[in-house]
Amino acid sequence: MHKLEAQINTAVNYLRGFNYHQARVGIVLGTGLGQLTHHIQIEKSIPYNEIPHFPLSTVESHKGQLIYGKIGDTPVIAMQGRFHYYEGYTMQEITFPVRVMKALGIQQLLLSNAAGGMNPAFKKGDMVLLDDHINLQPENPLRGLNSSFFGTRFPDMSQPYDKHLGNLLQTSAAEKGLTLHTGVYVSVMGPNLETRAEYRFLRLIGADMVGMSTVPEVIVANQLQLPCAAISVITDECDPDNLKAVSLEEIIAVAGTADKKLSELFVSVIKNL
Repeated sequence: MHKLEAQINTAVNYLRGFNYHQARVGIVLGTGLGQLTHHIQIEKSIPYNEIPHFPLSTVESHKGQLIYGKIGDTPVIAMQGRFHYYEGYTMQEITFPVRVMKALGIQQLLLSNAAGGMNPAFKKGDMVLLDDHINLQPENPLRGLNSSFFGTRFPDMSQPYDKHLGNLLQTSAAEKGLTLHTGVYVSVMGPNLETRAEYRFLRLIGADMVGMSTVPEVIVANQLQLPCAAISVITDECDPDNLKAVSLEEIIAVAGTADKKLSELFVSVIKNL
């Protein structure tokens, strides 16, 4: 048995003891995006450091708790804080929670992130549904995993984001009078933000927004045949000709202003699943 398989089984068995196996939807909350937890009838919240083999979130805005509860009648697991390659974790550690949630029985995965907007049509606070992505991370979470336990070794990525979930999000946004753009997300290593030349390059290769997360989890979700959808909140405008310095505090503040809209959208869709 692969070491990772044993670790997944240990974590799953631990979480079963708190009914996490009843969840049907998994949620990953990005930087500055945590208000969704106010909409969950929380039955259990476990700090990551108490879950066997879970990494610890080292980003100050990520609380580092795995929540189980209900949104409407739908049981959910919510990751209050995710992991990033720039924190020093391996890609398999970063994506460990996705494998654990799938092994517990979730049937859909919703992800969110804070991203820099390179498409000039995107403004601070806008929400963008990921239609596709470009992976510029230096490592792949599937490397070295050659066992049917993990899924097919060569997953198809022609449609990484589930069309049905995407349509539900767009329909719900329209019903609520919310603007939901679509775009291509590029995932880079970080943790530094980009230079003007790098923004020009990323725009040139087809990206609308840039961030440091999400793609590893989506790759693993596709390997596991777990339907997923992701939304970026645009936290800063990355126009290389008018580039202004931005701090993490500003990024978190902008994410917080959009968080209410994003949470309402996720709640609406989860109730309809």
